[in-house]
Amino acid sequence: MRALLLIDIQNDFAPGGALAVPEGDQVVPVANQLMKSKDYDLIVATQDWHPSDHKSFASQHLGKKVGDVIELDGLEQILWPDHCIQHSYGARFVKRLESDHIHRIFHKGTDRWIDSYSGFFDNGHRKATGLGEYLQEKGIDQVHVIGLATDYCVKFTALDAVELGFETTVITEGIRGVELNPGDCEKALEQMRSAGVKIV
Repeated sequence: MRALLLIDIQNDFAPGGALAVPEGDQVVPVANQLMKSKDYDLIVATQDWHPSDHKSFASQHLGKKVGDVIELDGLEQILWPDHCIQHSYGARFVKRLESDHIHRIFHKGTDRWIDSYSGFFDNGHRKATGLGEYLQEKGIDQVHVIGLATDYCVKFTALDAVELGFETTVITEGIRGVELNPGDCEKALEQMRSAGVKIV
């Protein structure tokens, strides 16, 4: 049984959004095509879903700016612009995403003290989102991953999927990256490959 995982295809990560991923909107037609392809038994999406005072936001730290790295609750944390605030326009799926095909949505990043790049766990692996258990209950053994962004949420979701025993494939046509530093996306793909993720 195979599931398609749509990672954070949200307005704030699309061009014009608070944390825009270059060409982020280009994953939408790929997602729509895959959802209609009959190749998947289950289609699941994740949404970054932050409280407005999330501690990963640079605005929450006096004298800090976007891109600074701090320690947050024992973990290294990059500071981001305010983004994907619960119930905001920025947190909604990109309008052209045909979201009526999605069977279930999982929210992540809901705890203000810890960020969650992966669709499965927070960054400290302290709490699960429920996605892993849901896929197992549904008899899923393979996952295909697309969405935003290659070098953060896609990467960590794919790494956790492999770790949880799913045969994991990332479809490069359906991902785009932040590239805070040049080469970050290439490094992310290499890390995923080394961990046993298929890159197609």
